[in-house]
Amino acid sequence: MQEYIKQQLAIHPSITQQDALKMCFQAAYGAEHLLTDIDKVRDYFVTEFDSCQPNDAPLAEFIAPEVCRVNLAAWKRLELPWEWLFNLFVESASVPMATAPESTFFRYVNEWSNFARDNELGLTFSFDENQKPQPVHHSQQYRDAERPAYRVISGAFTRLIPILTALASKDSGIIAIDGRAASGKSTLAKGLKAVIGAEIIHMDDFFLPPELRTPQRLAEPGGNIHYERFAQEVLPFISQPNEFEYRIFDCHTMSYNDTRKVPPSKWRIVEGTYSQHPKFDDYMDLRVFSDTDPQTQMSRILARNGQKMAEIFKSKWIPMEEKYFSGGILSCTSKTISQLKV
Repeated sequence: MQEYIKQQLAIHPSITQQDALKMCFQAAYGAEHLLTDIDKVRDYFVTEFDSCQPNDAPLAEFIAPEVCRVNLAAWKRLELPWEWLFNLFVESASVPMATAPESTFFRYVNEWSNFARDNELGLTFSFDENQKPQPVHHSQQYRDAERPAYRVISGAFTRLIPILTALASKDSGIIAIDGRAASGKSTLAKGLKAVIGAEIIHMDDFFLPPELRTPQRLAEPGGNIHYERFAQEVLPFISQPNEFEYRIFDCHTMSYNDTRKVPPSKWRIVEGTYSQHPKFDDYMDLRVFSDTDPQTQMSRILARNGQKMAEIFKSKWIPMEEKYFSGGILSCTSKTISQLKV
């Protein structure tokens, strides 16, 4: 937390104790307390956004590991649609910030208090821990000097910001989100769907059928996906404005038991490992690689899939993915397509 305190002091030297408390509250609780009347919140947002002048402020200022303030003036400088930021704010505000926000708030206050004391900042913190934390406004000193105009974005939605920035110059397109198991690919796709209205195609719908699972095929980097069917049922249609559909392979029944209709949309996302398979060439407008460390990966798989499946992932699926990453997309990506790692 002290790194975020240092950053805020460097960017905004006019911070007072009141502003520090506001930062602690936002870092622990987010902005869900602001969404009592969505229409009123939207009208206020549009008025504030219209009044902002573009400037060189940083787009995102992190105030906790997974909480940031997105500056309206910087968003406007990048010519990103205001609707995206509003949707991003609404979606992130609907997600609880912490499992124990009150204790998180007091922990952040103590961090601020210790930092202020150790660095002789002249900020005196006294807060009754028996008192329920309440949202506060920025101090008048801060408002006069900093002219704050931002929205708080929380949790996994912070990972969307670099993706949205990369889409700034585009009116439509295809986004391919590849990456490691349990790295948050589906969460990224769902977030983008909510923010920009994208439709999603899941690579999990293209598991390889049993008759193709030969030793030779599974030895290929990325050979355990039915890339032939994806090339036939998706690639010819994904860039077209019309609705199309493809078959869904169910790995539990080992059969095709449904179809998925993909409605018309300016934005389409292909989500899942193998979505950037070299056999698909450059069908996308933006490549996103979703990453995570091995320890976090296994803890998420264990929580999501249980011990038995976690062992299968560890011994079988993850090694196959890593072979694909090193022998497939990481050596075959085109320099003509925008690439992003999150």
